[in-house]
Amino acid sequence: MEEQSPPGLTIGISGPRRRGPAQRLITLALRLQGARTHYIRPGAGVNVSLLDGLVLSGGTHVQPELYGQHPMVTAHYDKRRDETDQRLLVEAEILNLPVLGICRGAQLINVHRGGSLCQNVTPLRQNTRHRPLLLPLQTVKVVDHTRLSQIMQAPVIGANRIHSQAIKKLGKDLRVVAVDNDLFVQAIENTRGQWLMGLQWHPEYLLYHNGHRRIFRHFVDEACRLKMARLSAAP
Repeated sequence: MEEQSPPGLTIGISGPRRRGPAQRLITLALRLQGARTHYIRPGAGVNVSLLDGLVLSGGTHVQPELYGQHPMVTAHYDKRRDETDQRLLVEAEILNLPVLGICRGAQLINVHRGGSLCQNVTPLRQNTRHRPLLLPLQTVKVVDHTRLSQIMQAPVIGANRIHSQAIKKLGKDLRVVAVDNDLFVQAIENTRGQWLMGLQWHPEYLLYHNGHRRIFRHFVDEACRLKMARLSAAP
């Protein structure tokens, strides 16, 4: 894959001030597909036009004020990161850059599009386990004829679960493309415009699985395709 990428293909990874295991694994996943990475901390003034794609990684809860609610759980929030990620989403859409949101990133995409979140799904679970799962022991049903179904190549997949929030009201121009056994949203996609996908699970922890690696490959392929188109169109 690396030799197919144009020189300087760079993916921005937005995350917390200090990189954790998730952000390092995302970096590894992208570099395995031939992309360079640029880490974006809260408040960073990055020039998005220099990027070829954007990953919004997991982390703190999204501020409930952003979707018209008051905090109903004890959680850590990062207002500066929320603001940074929203700015990145706006600029990425203007530039038609592909965006992949992971866990918090998927939730932020939904809120940015006018949707809302359930602040704590744990007591609402009836058919799924209550405890966090790092291994792919959560059953996820993938909607047919979607980008995600083409990537995963299976109607039912195993995924992990390291979250307590979930998408509630769906945002504008988004569609649900995967659910768990309690019908909580597990993945969303854009219905028009740019390549945009949000995953409630963490594929970066599942790089030993072909299907989850293909998510990053497909994302990088799209970033590569768009960059090649821009280079071809340039005078």
